[in-house]
Amino acid sequence: WVRNMRVAGGGELRLGWSKRPFTVTELADEDKPEIFRLYLKKWAWEVGRFFGDDVNKDSSDVKLLEVAPGFPVFKLHFQ
Repeated sequence: WVRNMRVAGGGELRLGWSKRPFTVTELADEDKPEIFRLYLKKWAWEVGRFFGDDVNKDSSDVKLLEVAPGFPVFKLHFQ
């Protein structure tokens, strides 16, 4: 889905009959640590293993930047 999103540049969120078009901006690696921390704080119990045993919400920026290239992050802009 990442390659598709990069090419399409957006999409449409659907919930029932409701549709919300959006565009995306892919974040640079240096912008990801804050997002990773929030994500791991809430979802580490389910996704933490994908980041590795030594990465968690309390990891340093340096450690989070090391893993950043392997995890694409997109910002959604609703129209």
